[in-house]
Amino acid sequence: PASNLIYFCTLVKLLVPQCVTGDKGSCLNGLIFSCDEPAIPLTNGDVHLAQAQELWSTARDKPVKLRMEASGLGSEPPMTIHQMFMSTVQKYGDYPALRAKKDGIWVTLTYKEYYQHARAAAKSFLKLGLERFHGVGILGFNSPEWFIADVGCILAGGLATGIYTTNSPEACHYVAHNCEANVLVVENNKQLIKILQVRDQLPHLKAIVQYKGELEQKLPNVYTWAEFMKFGASVPDSELDVLIDSQKANECCTLIYTSGTTGNPKGVMLSHDNITWTASAAGRMINLKMAEEELVSYLPLSHVAAQVQDMWICMRFAGITSFAEPDALKGSLANTLRDVRPTSFLGVPRVWEKMQEAMKAVGAKSSVTKKKISDWAKGIGLQASYNAMNGDSSVPWGFTLANALVYKNVRKALGLDRCRSCFTGAAPITKDTLEYFMSLYIPIFELYGMSESTGPHTVSWAEGYRIMSCGKVLTGCKTKLDKPDNDGIGEICFWGRHVFMGYLNMPEKTEEALDTDGWLHSGDLGKHDEDDFLFITGRIKELIITAGGENVPPVPIEDALKEEVSIISNAMLVGDKKKFLSMLLTLKCNIDDNGDPTDELTLLAVDYCQQHGVIASKVSEIINKKEPAIYKAIQEGIDRVNAKATSNAQRIQKWTILQRDFSISSGELGPTMKLKRPVVSKMYEEDINKFYVDLTIITQVQL
Repeated sequence: PASNLIYFCTLVKLLVPQCVTGDKGSCLNGLIFSCDEPAIPLTNGDVHLAQAQELWSTARDKPVKLRMEASGLGSEPPMTIHQMFMSTVQKYGDYPALRAKKDGIWVTLTYKEYYQHARAAAKSFLKLGLERFHGVGILGFNSPEWFIADVGCILAGGLATGIYTTNSPEACHYVAHNCEANVLVVENNKQLIKILQVRDQLPHLKAIVQYKGELEQKLPNVYTWAEFMKFGASVPDSELDVLIDSQKANECCTLIYTSGTTGNPKGVMLSHDNITWTASAAGRMINLKMAEEELVSYLPLSHVAAQVQDMWICMRFAGITSFAEPDALKGSLANTLRDVRPTSFLGVPRVWEKMQEAMKAVGAKSSVTKKKISDWAKGIGLQASYNAMNGDSSVPWGFTLANALVYKNVRKALGLDRCRSCFTGAAPITKDTLEYFMSLYIPIFELYGMSESTGPHTVSWAEGYRIMSCGKVLTGCKTKLDKPDNDGIGEICFWGRHVFMGYLNMPEKTEEALDTDGWLHSGDLGKHDEDDFLFITGRIKELIITAGGENVPPVPIEDALKEEVSIISNAMLVGDKKKFLSMLLTLKCNIDDNGDPTDELTLLAVDYCQQHGVIASKVSEIINKKEPAIYKAIQEGIDRVNAKATSNAQRIQKWTILQRDFSISSGELGPTMKLKRPVVSKMYEEDINKFYVDLTIITQVQL
């Protein structure tokens, strides 16, 4: 039978170390894989790859060779999304998969129902005219419909493509046009309006589907979710099955678009194997158990971190994905966490910082006795956390009492009392925030990776983490530090089955990212310690090169200042090609219902002012008065940071406080609240120039 033939080919591939090619064979990273047979029905365990000669591709329909290893996790047989999904459905079909609130009540889909919905969506996409390897753009907040549209698109042979909800109509157009989207799935009327504004400029677009609410007006080829899900009922199951069975693990199925801070966004092409292998490897590394995990989905699914964790790892390990409310990052996330009590939680650094600020604000209102108990418990918690991190199972005297009085109550209040793993990623996090949660006996494990590595490349977990480290390389993958300096710091390069196929229609950009040997160059600088934990030291493109030629990584200096001066919200170091460094600062303020920063200081910021003898409740009050006590406190913090500088060139000479904090909506922060340095530099060019105008005048006078 054909299945036996494929099994035989797989064995040969793993056992023969030389490359053999021919009319019916292809070189798979130096290992044989022949038998490019016609499509056959897939069963779990079958391996079906398309012939490929290159490790990379920029064409939507061109497969790639996989970076297979001869043994270990990197040698596991490739599988498609459908195979992974079916494997879970067959064993855990009656288990809950997706949970979302409808009219205040949790509604659940089992894995069997999830699969049936995905198939129905796939047939509807085919009926609407979805062509092979064309995009389905999904623009909206996390929901079961988002997942069903994404998986349904893949089953129908399309390229699932998330679009950030914060995108302008023009940015939406770029992504939809670049992926040649046949269908766009939008959340509501707000997102629909964006697409309607650019609809005439999308020649491949055939239909739009709105998955929440009724249409405000009936338009040609615009459908509600209910209409869409029924639309493909007449498509025979056999037609969909043939298409599913024709899919190969080394073909593209998903596009992740980069944020585009230094040019147009790039469409990161991910294969079936990129996703299925990474989901399996990541879950196994952190010891996930089948049908025991539950998480909250709230980070943008157009970002690789949320998509891999919320969709694919959950699917692989039969976990439950519970969806937060759309205003999660504006305050409702805390309620959802307490409701769901997830077993793992991924928060970008800003989420953890907001939790820290909220808890400190509550603590500031506590009685003297409660404050003393809290401080005592935090001291014990920090020591216990460091002991655990270093492999010492002993705990300080008083730990059991501190746990009963403080740690358990904090975890319960946060909704993390069932949480076995708390993660952070997507941007740097400060040591202050990490130690704050360690003092509450809540270790936060850092992850590191990029869209181009299908999410994680290094992972921290309970049995393997170091503070300020991003952990150890994903099992089955490799790290290389390119061109290391005397301190062992070099560019971090990746190798493994998680490395992407290439950038869609961008061969030059792809060749910049992948070297001739197939290593992915991250653009990040890092080093290993003696135990092979990876530490990120900076980003090549973020390095500030002063007029004197000194390379200055900005993040450590920015983080140090935020730790020294607690009223500071964001800090950005500037000074590229200048004679000295300067700093843009923002103050901690409240956020309005739209997620925009207001002029109102946070309770902690007000408390900070009071500690320095200043009565102020607004950012503008401090800036307009140039409040001497606050400005002095900030300068003293800068002096303390400067005192630790490795050279004069790394000292902050000038600084200013901006009128408003950075935000996603105004463009300074990306969707995961990562600082967009080029955008900030352009937006505040006038403020930056003021740092150096006096110096220019002095130089001209001297000349």
